[in-house]
Amino acid sequence: MSDAEMITILVLFHSNTFRNFKHFYLFYVCRELKEEFPHLLSYTRFVERMPRVAIPLLLFLKLALMGECTGITFIDSTRIPVCENKREYSNRVFKGYAHKGKSTMGWYYGFKLHLLCNERGELLNFALTKANVDDRNPEVFNNLTKDLFGKLYADKGYISQSLFASLFDRGVHIVTGIRTNMKNRLMEVYDKIMLRKRSIIETINDMLKNVAQIVHTRHRSVSNFIVNLLAGMAAYAFYDTKPSINMEFEMEGEAEMKQLTLF
Repeated sequence: MSDAEMITILVLFHSNTFRNFKHFYLFYVCRELKEEFPHLLSYTRFVERMPRVAIPLLLFLKLALMGECTGITFIDSTRIPVCENKREYSNRVFKGYAHKGKSTMGWYYGFKLHLLCNERGELLNFALTKANVDDRNPEVFNNLTKDLFGKLYADKGYISQSLFASLFDRGVHIVTGIRTNMKNRLMEVYDKIMLRKRSIIETINDMLKNVAQIVHTRHRSVSNFIVNLLAGMAAYAFYDTKPSINMEFEMEGEAEMKQLTLF
């Protein structure tokens, strides 16, 4: 069985309604897709060979499935727990890899997935770090935004003067909200509207978790965890319906608001 066939099956699983890969492989792939995959492996052998497709899957995702920067980019991070909090110290699979971190949902043990998307809902870049890595970590942030231009919309967790300066030098203007203890500042109406549209990337995070199933606590190896994550993001790239922003409507709304301010 070729690596391409294995990748196809993995991406198909994350595009399907099955919640368990073993059931999907045994009761759907092995029964219904024999003609499409004439050299099927046993389930055990397939799982054993999954780590070998991690690099090809990563290259496929990075080189073929990422969207293009349009000058409007949204950034966010989401938690990727690998076990329940009470099992943190007994978890041996991710010992030395995962870490304890805190999000708006509370403490968890695992990783953090950093994502970039455009207004069409296409993923532009991603990075996986330990859960305790700050969203504003210079190394992670510079790697994520190295190919961007235009404006980058982020939440209050990305407020940093040094971050703003480094991005501005590269032609990227990061726009964030303000904290309650900060002074008010002038902001273009267009930027205010786009900040309200940050829900697009939060919707993508929700789809990756609840539809593409990139999060579960049944992993038996780090490599298979990585393959599951990559396959889920690859499956999302093939979804016919993605969250998006109607830019023509937003531009018309901005023009009307500007017109009202003249009178």
